[in-house]
Amino acid sequence: MKIELKKFGVTLTSRQLGKEASAAFKPSLTQIGKEEIVEIIFDGVNTFSPSWADEFLTPLQKEYGNRLFLEPSTNPSVLATIQLLEDIGQIKYQITQ
Repeated sequence: MKIELKKFGVTLTSRQLGKEASAAFKPSLTQIGKEEIVEIIFDGVNTFSPSWADEFLTPLQKEYGNRLFLEPSTNPSVLATIQLLEDIGQIKYQITQ
């Protein structure tokens, strides 16, 4: 399953908005097969804050682990946020090649 974050807006900030996006998207996750990978796509996102990302990505990482992949991004906001989440959560997100 591919999740295009731009569907939630181009400015993804605040913990509350991340929590709301996660809750709104959660029913779609029931369609994911046991072997299916989940890909996060950042194209079209201008701002990606650590608080929004923590509410949206961290639960996905906990649920899908090594089946969660992030599409590569050159956006400094995305890169800094992913690095911060990895440092704080002591995890390493997988980047698709």
